[in-house]
Amino acid sequence: MERFGVKSAPSRNRSKTALYVTPQDRVSEFGSELHEDGGKLFCTSCNVVLNHVRKSAINDHLKSKTHTKRKAEFEEQNVRKKQRTLTASLQCNSAAQTEKSSVIQDFVKMCLEANIPLEKADHPSVRAFLSRYVKNGSSIPKSEQLRKAYLPDGHDNENQLINTEDR
Repeated sequence: MERFGVKSAPSRNRSKTALYVTPQDRVSEFGSELHEDGGKLFCTSCNVVLNHVRKSAINDHLKSKTHTKRKAEFEEQNVRKKQRTLTASLQCNSAAQTEKSSVIQDFVKMCLEANIPLEKADHPSVRAFLSRYVKNGSSIPKSEQLRKAYLPDGHDNENQLINTEDR
């Protein structure tokens, strides 16, 4: 056909997916029914992941019987629970996590200042005392983990204290 100067019709097999649409764009388009977390699009009332590329898939989900049923249940509960990705959940630092870290660092600092070997924290009577009388005391790990994870921080802090005292 090309030899005679006739061009073929353009191919109609082209995909109808929106290439540059993000989950955040779909959230702004559909409002509070959807939310985005970690690059994924979630239905707020159903807690399912939706394909953000195809608008028709989102429209079909929002018109489905299961969605309307779950949306009615969701509105009755008046609890706004949004599903999150695992990475977002792990990055969240709660007050308990920061307090736990603070207790462990203070314990290591106390042991360093009082010249108490960290192995003493493994003794059953010390463990029982910590869990009974110290808030978050049961969260103090064994001596091996204290040395690996928390001793460098305490050691660096001690070096800073020594350097400031010498001046």
